[in-house]
Amino acid sequence: MPEELRGQAKLFDALTTKGTAFTREERERYGLLGLLPTAEKTLDQQVEHCWHEFSTRRDDLDKHIYLRALQDRNETLFYRVLRDHISETMPIVYTPTVGVACQRFSEIYRRPRGLFVSYPDRDRLAEVINNRPHRNPDVIVVTDGQRILGLGDQGIGGMGIPIGKLSLYVLIGGIDPARTLPIILDVGTDNVELLEDPQYLGWRHRRISDDDYYAFIDNFVKVVQEQLPDVLLQWEDFATAHALPILERYRDKLLTFNDDIQGTAAVTLGALHGASKVAGRPLSRQQVVMLGAGSAGIGVLGMVQREMVAQGLSEAEAAERIWVVDVVGLLTDDRTDLSAGQRQFAQPASRVAGWGLSGPAQLTDVVHNVDVGILMGLSTAAGAFTEEIVRELAGKTARPIIFPLSNPTSHAEAHPAELDEWTDGRALIATGSPFAPLQRDGVTRPIAQCNNVYIFPAIGLAVTAAQATRVTDNMMRVAAATLGDASPALSDPNAPLLPAWSDVPDIALRIAAAVGRQAIADGVAPARSDDELSERIAQVHWKPEYPA
Repeated sequence: MPEELRGQAKLFDALTTKGTAFTREERERYGLLGLLPTAEKTLDQQVEHCWHEFSTRRDDLDKHIYLRALQDRNETLFYRVLRDHISETMPIVYTPTVGVACQRFSEIYRRPRGLFVSYPDRDRLAEVINNRPHRNPDVIVVTDGQRILGLGDQGIGGMGIPIGKLSLYVLIGGIDPARTLPIILDVGTDNVELLEDPQYLGWRHRRISDDDYYAFIDNFVKVVQEQLPDVLLQWEDFATAHALPILERYRDKLLTFNDDIQGTAAVTLGALHGASKVAGRPLSRQQVVMLGAGSAGIGVLGMVQREMVAQGLSEAEAAERIWVVDVVGLLTDDRTDLSAGQRQFAQPASRVAGWGLSGPAQLTDVVHNVDVGILMGLSTAAGAFTEEIVRELAGKTARPIIFPLSNPTSHAEAHPAELDEWTDGRALIATGSPFAPLQRDGVTRPIAQCNNVYIFPAIGLAVTAAQATRVTDNMMRVAAATLGDASPALSDPNAPLLPAWSDVPDIALRIAAAVGRQAIADGVAPARSDDELSERIAQVHWKPEYPA
């Protein structure tokens, strides 16, 4: 048993400190007399104090910096503040504010958190991973900083994403903060502004070649497997060219998933699940258009296709109902510039031959010629869903389903207020970034945000509790269906397609139970009864409370 901390070591240990909440008896026991002000506060009183201080901060980045400093000082208090004010703090610790924090990471850097795995240390990776601050993490979130949200290459600044994601694993999924590990793979940056910035804290070098890159990733995974064979390794914000190959390379070899591909797909499918029920037209009878053919967009469509198959279609029949448009135009089978993932959704060129076009079909052409019921965007092309396109779509169906999913807000394909106006209030809307509620006929209608936080914390809790060895497609699909069944819009047409943030921790428990059962059914977790699984979830679920 580790030796109990005393004195300043106890006071400044963020995981076990109580700060001014240490009682007189505890102050005597841990050698803290004289190290704290006389007054003893409760956790509730500390939260009230912190919330007042948080509320005085002048802008969102300042609030982000304050909360990160609080996390460095007292993790229990940090998570209790987040839990008690979840809707106000979510946009601060994660999107959209985390994007600004990544862009200014070197400028606002205060204290190290997690591991900085740098390419110059490639021959000492075992030592680097062994230097981790906590010995037995259940969840690692790793990025290489190349495609941060819709902001592009942020180099070492991408570390803000794993830190933020893991905060949500703890807040929503109940993962013990002592069992989390954020990692940045610092393999250089092609962002010239960062390379020329004297404040930049990363390796001042252009990104390494693909051969060197994949060798480095291989070595990293090998060391993680050797030292932490049971950990969940989540890939986050990798460039499209790398994201899917990395996932395909490792998904059957270790407990891993890519949140941009699979998490985005699951939460989008969850929202579509609810929207299709409200629209009265199942997914298998919809024509689906996606603007954007990156790893996230292809991941979403892969899960949409699997859901259509689950509803009775063949894979080929499902693919016929999916239309993908990228910067060139519609993906068709006569194009030679498509990746393997994109090619599975390429329409036969013969299907558009009669459209009378002089070049590749564009989004406008697809909406004009196809009976579209669902329009989604993961393109980062701001304003791409124009009034002309949306009005034509709205003329084809009573309840058009329109999801502008690109992050951050400035890159959204359309704003909800525009979509509401152009469809006379009939559109079923979900976005990738937070937007203000709509006002129509004196009724306030919140907008669902397809934030992956609905899914990934529950996946982390599920695999930890069930002791799963893999993350399967069926586990993700069950997560999406469980989320969709919780859609408030199913019982109230003015309600959003996804639950309120305040309800998400409870829904995460439901999703975790469903995913855990699926893991057992898929043979990737030890056999347990439902009651035994529920007991395991309760055992590993961490709460922001001081020990008695």
